[in-house]
Amino acid sequence: MSKLGNLGARLHRGEISYDFVGKRKIWYGVSILITITAIVGLAVRGLNMGIEFKGGAVFTTPTGMSTTVTQAETFAKDASGHEAIVQKLGNGSLRIQIAGIDTGQSDKIKQELAKDLNLNPEKLAADLVGPSWGEQIANKAWEGLGIFMVLVVIYLAIAFEWRMAVAALVALIHDITITTGIYALVGFEVTPGTVIGLLTILGYSLYDTVVVFDSLKEQTKDITKQTRLTYSDIANQSINGTLVRSINTTVVALLPVAGLLFIGGGFLGAGTLNDISLSLFVGLAAGAYSSIFIATPLVADLKEREPAMKALTKRVLAKR
Repeated sequence: MSKLGNLGARLHRGEISYDFVGKRKIWYGVSILITITAIVGLAVRGLNMGIEFKGGAVFTTPTGMSTTVTQAETFAKDASGHEAIVQKLGNGSLRIQIAGIDTGQSDKIKQELAKDLNLNPEKLAADLVGPSWGEQIANKAWEGLGIFMVLVVIYLAIAFEWRMAVAALVALIHDITITTGIYALVGFEVTPGTVIGLLTILGYSLYDTVVVFDSLKEQTKDITKQTRLTYSDIANQSINGTLVRSINTTVVALLPVAGLLFIGGGFLGAGTLNDISLSLFVGLAAGAYSSIFIATPLVADLKEREPAMKALTKRVLAKR
């Protein structure tokens, strides 16, 4: 058996463990600090909304262009008065994206841009995006997020209990805040792909949390009939018992996403991969963190406020 597999077996049997729940105040403090940093990033820098949300125009040149990306950015800025995002596509053409412009000015910008690029204006393809379309996407995203959150709370309250539903909701909000805050700090463009990535990581984060909750629910049956372990002790056992599984699934999920983000978006320059891969990468890591360090310790905090759990804790501590 591998060392990691042996470690997982020993953690599952309770032969060794780390006191995650006992040190929950440390994790809460770290999470609050990260969350505040993310909120400050959102407040100060804001999100770099893509053309789908702000409206604008996308111009695509013919193949085999000798113009560099830097030159095209300068030409686009001179023609429109706005910053432009230019990407060199695999076939050698350039995709010039100018957000925040009045679509009525697109013809004039197209003429100026074609002149600078030494092109016939008819060969410069133009796609216009109105801001109303982006507003519809944003509204649909908020609706989907709201419905998802409500269904999560209802499901967990029925399948487990309301305290677990509250803890899972806090963990999900934690993951969303951190992911959007990282976007603001890094300055990556927010596109519909970002929204898709964000909704995807919420499902993953919930899965990781439910795995621990299921173990906790199973181990706390008839908990008041014994005087050896408190609720926090069993919660800590549940985290340790599923720790290696959580690490394995997170690493396996992060590897291909890291390939998209760092190799595809970084080295190969495929900027269209950045919008979805960054949200997935940050969200997967935050989801694994919150399921271990936030959700389960918070359940233990809420549960031990019950009179029965308080009485159990007193009996356990007295016996010890």
